[in-house]
Formats: sequence, C-alpha cells, structure tokens
Amino acid sequence: MKSGVVNIYKESGPSSSAVVGKVRRALGTRAVGHMGTLDPMGEGVLLIGVGKGTRLFEYYLSKTKTYEATFRFGCTSDTLDVTGNITTETVAPTKEQIESALPLLVGKQNQIPPSYSAKSVGGVRAYKLAREGKVPQLKPVEITVNSLELIKEVGENEYLFRIDCSSGTYIRSLCRDIAEMSGSLGLMTSIKRTRCGNFRADDAVRVENVTMSDIIPLEIAISDLKRYDLADNLYKKVVNGVPIEIDGIEGNFALFCRNELIGIAENTPRGVRIKTYLKEDQNADR
Repeated sequence: MKSGVVNIYKESGPSSSAVVGKVRRALGTRAVGHMGTLDPMGEGVLLIGVGKGTRLFEYYLSKTKTYEATFRFGCTSDTLDVTGNITTETVAPTKEQIESALPLLVGKQNQIPPSYSAKSVGGVRAYKLAREGKVPQLKPVEITVNSLELIKEVGENEYLFRIDCSSGTYIRSLCRDIAEMSGSLGLMTSIKRTRCGNFRADDAVRVENVTMSDIIPLEIAISDLKRYDLADNLYKKVVNGVPIEIDGIEGNFALFCRNELIGIAENTPRGVRIKTYLKEDQNADR
C-alpha cells in the first residue's frame, strides 16, 4: 500500500469518521485516519493519512489553518452554532461595532472551548456532560489568531468572516467572543476550512472520487520541512536506530538516506532522534 496523505474536500453533513470510512473502502485498506476533525456541519479541507501517513497526526495538528465562517448576531444557542437550540436573543450589534472588536481578538489569547466539544472533563467528553444538562468546567486554552477579517454581510445581522489561526482554535468560541466584545450574542451558521498547512480546498478531491492516484507521497506531504540527506554508508545505522551525529541543522527536519525518506527527525546532543518513523517496510533489509 502506498503511504501518503489525501486532501479530501469534506461536504457539510457527514462526520469526519464517516469520511475516513469511505476512504478506507475506496482504497481497500484500514490504514487510514484523519489529521484533525471537522464538525459534521463543517466543509472543506480534511487531510487523510494513508499507511505511514497516519503517523503525521501530530505534525498536522501544529499547522495553521484558514476558515471562512458566517456568524449571526443577536442570538445564541447551547452549541454556539445553528445546529443547537436558541437559548437567548438580544439586540444585534452594528457592523461598525463588530469591526471595532476584531483587532482585540488578533494574537495570542486564552480561549474557552464550547460546552458542546470533544474536550475531556474528568475523563468525560464535554458534549456528553452538556447533553445531560450539566455545565462542563472547561479550562481556557492558549490559541493564536493570526488574522480576522469581516468580508461581507450575507443576511440580516449575519456576516462572512475569514480567520487564519493556530490549531486548537474553536471558531464557534471566536464567534461568541466577537459578539460579547460587541455587546451582543452570536452563533456560527456555517464553516469552511479553506487551508490546512500547505493544503487548500481548491486542490481537494471529493470523497466519492478518491483513488490511489490521489495519495500525495510522504516526501511531498512534509516538503515544508528542511531536508537533510545522510551519507549512503550510514543507511543501516539509521534504520537500526544507531545514534548518528550531524552538524548544522536545528529544529525538526525531513531525514533522507539513499534518497529514501526515513522520517521526521531532530538533532539532539546525543545525535539524531527520529520523532516520526516514515520509512516504508519493504526496503528495511537494504
């Protein structure tokens, strides 16, 4: 089985797990997993790892993402989005009030996740507690909003926004916070992930059309990392985990030997440490 990543365009409706199931059936393998979930109502980029690509979850979890989302002001729901039950209504803010609040939410900040989220509270998912009528005590999480822009008005008290942010940012919570800073309430009515790392929605494939040819090779999937090529005579040592000392490279990098991807590595005082082993098994005896 060819390892790599598939850039899927998830439609609004199915869960991320359901999309994974469809990709498994299309490619004929169970070695498939998503690189960061999208809510069922969400659409856009959903990266799917295949084979060794399933080991890249942490790598993609750290990537920045871009979203286009619509927020309606003047009301809110228990889920902070249009799928929930409306709990409170109030006066909607003006466009000028909303735009004045946006700069206050750019940069590093502590964000409280929604009650209806997959965050764990005492070993129980927050959404399970919320469904039981309990109020989950969720701790703030540090996030970074790189940019936040109001694009246009799309309906009565409803606006389209573009958000570029760190992983772990809840767009529903961002809607809530914009509304509060505008002296009102809000809920999210739609969300589309247009980018994850270097992958964009315009280049994504629909799940019903996915084939083996859509698997992006691992070396391309992590091509934003610096590349380091070991000398050919070190091949057996590196694949057998023997410490190798190298100079002149810092941070995470893509480690190659004999033009073959070994994995994502880092340089330590004790030598190269492979953090994510990506070498295909069939060449292990070379």
